[in-house]
Amino acid sequence: MTFVYVAAVEYMEQQARETIDAEAQGLLEAHAFGGISSLVELVELRSAHDPDRASFYLLVDAEGRYLAGNIAAWPAEPPQAGDFYRLRLLDRRRGEGASHQVLARAVDLPSGARLLVGRDIQDKLRTQQLLRSAIAGGTGLMLLLGLLGGFALSRWTIGRLEQVNRTTAAIMAGHLGRRIELLGGGDEFDELAQNLNAMLERIEQLVASMREVTDNVAHDLRTPLNRIRSRIEVALLKDVDRAEARELLEATMRDADALISTFNALLSIARVEAGSERREHLPVDLSELARDVVELYEPLAEEKSIALGLDAPAPVRVEGDPQLLAQALANLVDNAIKYTPEGGTVRVRTRAEPEPRLEVADDGPGIPPHLREKALQRFVRLDPDRSAPGNGLGLSLVAAVAKLHGAKLELADNRPGLLVSLRFAAAQARSRPGALQAAAASV
Repeated sequence: MTFVYVAAVEYMEQQARETIDAEAQGLLEAHAFGGISSLVELVELRSAHDPDRASFYLLVDAEGRYLAGNIAAWPAEPPQAGDFYRLRLLDRRRGEGASHQVLARAVDLPSGARLLVGRDIQDKLRTQQLLRSAIAGGTGLMLLLGLLGGFALSRWTIGRLEQVNRTTAAIMAGHLGRRIELLGGGDEFDELAQNLNAMLERIEQLVASMREVTDNVAHDLRTPLNRIRSRIEVALLKDVDRAEARELLEATMRDADALISTFNALLSIARVEAGSERREHLPVDLSELARDVVELYEPLAEEKSIALGLDAPAPVRVEGDPQLLAQALANLVDNAIKYTPEGGTVRVRTRAEPEPRLEVADDGPGIPPHLREKALQRFVRLDPDRSAPGNGLGLSLVAAVAKLHGAKLELADNRPGLLVSLRFAAAQARSRPGALQAAAASV
């Protein structure tokens, strides 16, 4: 607004100066052609025929005597020739006391006479005053509206923040199911609330999963620890012979090995998920890997009268960590043998098209569709009494290895039984041969 005011004042000032310059130039030309008499006549003519009394003229001789014009007398503090001044002048034709704010310019003539040409700027000053009043009023109104709008916006913002604070306080108090209310306006606060709610939902799921994992860990570890403690008490309460002592120690060692196996599995999953187990990926032939794992588990399958077969007609090459892939496949085969009844069948297959994949199929009880995602979580065992051998970490490790290799782990119905597939991205396949460097015996 200040810029508009300054520009308007400057424009009006410049316009008045150009008008004065033009009139002064015309009068000087008349003096040059006709002399002082012609100039007197022209000044009187212009003074008499100025209908709006906007122009002011005064022509005096060398001694300062009035010759022509509509100004009563030469100003008490006369302006220098060629300069513009603001003066308050009396209008000779309007009578005594009629004064005007005038922008004037004085011109010295060769004969010694002096000419004063001016323009009434009273209307321009009133216009400037109106502009100042309008700008002051507009600025005040804008400040008032800005203060009111800022107050309303701050109250609204504080209200939304208080709502978020109340919700977070309730969550910190233990009410994990609380969520931030959405107003439905689609603004940034609603977007923030949606993201926070999604984060809270995920946190609640993780807390519930952690609580379930903790309960399962306590259940799975309590039993072998109680057995170990009971055997130690038996050994302390009575004298045992060498054979009985050996039997107690062997049973205790088996329980200790089970505990160590559980912790090793947890550590492996944590390392794989954290990326600390990531080593340089090497070319791996899934078919050769499957043959090694099948050969490793054939004695266990024969012991349970289970037919363990292999369907790997051609090399299927991917790039990955051979040891982790071997461990993942070993877990799948071990689970399949564990849950397949005697006389059943477990089959390991590899395929190269349409993408490299590794499959383990059995004809056991399978997993219901609504429990397949849950079966991939840690310490989840689908038998309610948790009496089957194992710690519920096998599929969790397989899922972690699959994620590390960018593969997709799928559980499907084998009709009957379970079909587990590891599908690798087609970009992982490599045409060049590579030696299998897996250590299946370390599984």
